[in-house]
Amino acid sequence: MEPTIYLFFKGNCLEAMQFYAETLGGKITGIFRNGDTPDPESRMPGGDDLVMNMNMTLGSANIMASDSPGEWYSKPQGFYVSLAPASVGEFDRLYAALAKGAQNVPMEPGETFWAERFAMFTDRFGTPWMLNFPGKKAAA
Repeated sequence: MEPTIYLFFKGNCLEAMQFYAETLGGKITGIFRNGDTPDPESRMPGGDDLVMNMNMTLGSANIMASDSPGEWYSKPQGFYVSLAPASVGEFDRLYAALAKGAQNVPMEPGETFWAERFAMFTDRFGTPWMLNFPGKKAAA
């Protein structure tokens, strides 16, 4: 059994997930919109273009997502999506892309006692991220 990350967005799920797929090298494998439901009773509140469910594969992992209509949406808290770039160059590329327009940056990229480069931020879509490149500090 493997956990699946499930993200919620405030009306911009399609834009966010397409950006993540492009930036992270993922593949969108399914999009189910509000308007795709068999009847109006099966829809969530909001327009036909809202995403009810979307899936992206990233390596062997699935990241799923949907829009949350107004009263259903709550700001993500208590977790970060953590990525381990394979190099400092990849770290810098991911940080530049994902942190552009960030809502919050509690930790700018820098060295820590456990990693050559580490950062924490919430991107423009509201997703909290941690990037960790241990480099030579990786446990043997």
